[in-house]
Amino acid sequence: MVQRSVDRDGCWFCSYMHGGTSSLIATMVTFPIHKTMFRQQLHSTMVREAVAQLCKEGPLKLYRGVVPPLLMKTLNGTLLFGLQDTFQQQLSCAHPVLPRMSLPALAGLGTGVVEALIFTPLERVQNVLQNSKNDHSLPTLRSILVRLRSESLPSGFYRAFVPILVRNALGSCIYFGLKDPMSSVLRDYGLHRIASSFFSGVFNSMVISLPLYPLSVLVVNMQAQVGGEKLGLSSSVQQLWKARQGRLTLLYRGGSLVILRSISWGITTAIYDELNRRRN
Repeated sequence: MVQRSVDRDGCWFCSYMHGGTSSLIATMVTFPIHKTMFRQQLHSTMVREAVAQLCKEGPLKLYRGVVPPLLMKTLNGTLLFGLQDTFQQQLSCAHPVLPRMSLPALAGLGTGVVEALIFTPLERVQNVLQNSKNDHSLPTLRSILVRLRSESLPSGFYRAFVPILVRNALGSCIYFGLKDPMSSVLRDYGLHRIASSFFSGVFNSMVISLPLYPLSVLVVNMQAQVGGEKLGLSSSVQQLWKARQGRLTLLYRGGSLVILRSISWGITTAIYDELNRRRN
């Protein structure tokens, strides 16, 4: 009985470690794509205009702001996969009557809530850092942290918490609910196990990101600015819709890069699944 408990604890630890490793690698590879999409979300520019901005700023600034997302995505992957596995184990033991197929999605929903509580401050810092308009007034990470600490939590570190909570909870629920079934279907069609995990991650990312993309645009616009008028959620939504001239196509500026960013989730899923298979 003791040995079985040790094995289970080791299994949980591996889920945390594998999740962090896969997210770290994927973030470094795809950060330039993420930054291009961020500029589109913030300034409502075309892809070529966002790329031209980054090229003009030069390669040294290309990875400005990489530290918060690198830490956030690595920690995010660690907790996302680790907590989901932990919650799923707990649900299967505490509620054995629940349908087995529903457990990954339910565990993912709980993980998304914890994720929002932990990562909203990091996302806030990341968005402030990546906004080029803050380069002079807030040139360093330390200056940003000092400024945000001087404000209340809802205006400072926890700005845009509600849309982040909705986005993360729904996203995690859908991702874990579809990940293994989709990978299994692809393997049935003859795909290699790594390829099936990769395309499962890509597909799930697109299914999640495209419908929830407006929430991400709202979060970026609420969090990228520091100071000024403190608009509530409904006022921020109205302001964003007005800034996009009431057109859904303009609200989805940068949405085309969601497809490219889905590669990051494909890489993360493939690495995580492969690490887990080798562990087993």
